[in-house]
Amino acid sequence: MSITVAKFRDVSEGTQPGQFMIGEREPVTSLADLDPIYKRLLDEPVTAIVAVTGSDGQPNLTPVWFDYEGDTVLLNLATHRKKVAWLRKVPHATFLLMNPENTYHWLSLKTVVKREVSEDDPVEGQRVTDQLDRIWVKYTGNEPPYALRDPSMDERRVLFELEVVKVATFGRP
Repeated sequence: MSITVAKFRDVSEGTQPGQFMIGEREPVTSLADLDPIYKRLLDEPVTAIVAVTGSDGQPNLTPVWFDYEGDTVLLNLATHRKKVAWLRKVPHATFLLMNPENTYHWLSLKTVVKREVSEDDPVEGQRVTDQLDRIWVKYTGNEPPYALRDPSMDERRVLFELEVVKVATFGRP
């Protein structure tokens, strides 16, 4: 597998001709091969903005907790959320992870849904709950279990596994 990384030119080392344009494109074989200054955005508790296509055909942007395994992006959603139906209809999502200390240092991931796993699946359902607990700890520092389930309903979760198709990088920490 090969992922194309578009490296935007920035002005962190001074102005230059063609700044803010793609300086070069580079194939990588996995997310692990990303430059460490961008890989850290994947590993640290950086809230991602995810863009999915809404029912009206317009992009819908939402802040989400970000997680991945290997080269697969994991998006854990409550099944009653509109994003679930939208992703099933148009299985593409783009994630933007901005360094909270310098928003001009960011990483963008274009993805496509490979599969989804329901929390109610008798074989893999526990994985959905475990992944939700893992991101709960990553983002809050609190012990599991995830404590934000809607108490007014029997909230169920679905885990979307998304394949990374393209990556764009910008700036320095």
